[in-house]
Parts: sequence; structure tokens; C-alpha cells
Amino acid sequence: MGGLLAFSRGIDRVNAAIGKFVGWLILLAILVSAVNATVRKVFDVSSNAWLELQWYLFGAAFMGAAAYTLQQNEHIRIDIVYGLWKRRRQHWIDLIGHVLFLLPFTVLMIVYLTPWVMLSLRSGEMSTNAGGLILWPAKSFLLIGFVQLFFQAISEIIKKVAVMRGLIEDPSPFVSSHDAAEMEGAAYLEGHDIEAQQEEIRK
Repeated sequence: MGGLLAFSRGIDRVNAAIGKFVGWLILLAILVSAVNATVRKVFDVSSNAWLELQWYLFGAAFMGAAAYTLQQNEHIRIDIVYGLWKRRRQHWIDLIGHVLFLLPFTVLMIVYLTPWVMLSLRSGEMSTNAGGLILWPAKSFLLIGFVQLFFQAISEIIKKVAVMRGLIEDPSPFVSSHDAAEMEGAAYLEGHDIEAQQEEIRK
């Protein structure tokens, strides 16, 4: 199990580095959008290439950060029944979900996306919009994102089994929305009490 956990940590490091890097692409997309809008208004000049570049940057950021989001357990979760169960049962739900749904889905997407991207690359496919960009980089973001997600799913399965066997601490202990609200309220009251004490001292 030690080798698998080392493999999992390697996947986590790579996807975390990529996830943090692609976050800057959102800022770049905003800057491109601002410059494009300014040039269009001031000089009455526009280009589909700039518009498509914004889409490319956003797509790269979204797909590049998907695996990192899974690693950080930040995907949207509907906490209706899940939060009512003990943590061990939640681990089983997560494990079954990763093995039976997430992993097969990523494999299916990789199988279908690979020839689609390769065909676009070989043909030098261009955008149908006038002055548009080549399309294979945008399509490749999808493929790369699902490859990352596939390996992150494997990493999550390894960690989930290790947690259930007591080999490692739970990297993302679940807190229900009710408990989270209580914790937030307690933290607020504690901060408020400290501020009141400081105010009394100043008087």
C-alpha cells in the first residue's frame, strides 16, 4: 500500500500544480476581454480571434482545475441524505461512486476524445468564424482535463481505501452544512467576545 500511496501523492502534486497555475488563465481571460472591448469601442476594430482566445483560456482553466477541485473535495455536493450518515458509510459511498461512475466516465471520455483531437490536429482544423483560431488546442484541453481527472480518480480511490483501513488521516473530513453553520456561528461569537474585551480594556 505504501507504493500506491506514493503514487497517489505524486498525482496530487502534479494536479495541484496544474490547478493552481491554470487559475491565472482566468485573470488573463479578463485582461484579454477588457483590451478587446476597449479596442472595439475606441478604434472600432474587432477580431473573432480575440473572442475565441477568451473561450480557450476559460476552457483551459475549467478543465485544468477539475482534477484539483476533486482533490480538494470542492465539487458541489447535494447534502440531503449523505450528511445524515456516519463518516465510514460516507467513505463507502465515495469509493463506490469513484469506482463505478467517475472512473468509467473518464475512461469513456478519453476513448472518444482521443481520435477526435487527433483528427483535428492532423487536419489543422480551423474555426469556421472569420479570422478565428485553430481548433485542436481547444479540443486538446478537454482530453488533457479528462486524463488528469482519470488519474485523480485513481488517487482518490487509493486514499479512500487507505483512510478506511486506518493507514492515513482523512484528507477531507466531511462537515455537514448544519455543523458548518454551527462552527461559523461559534467562531463569530468568539471573535465578537474578543472585540468586546478589547473595547473594555481600552476604556
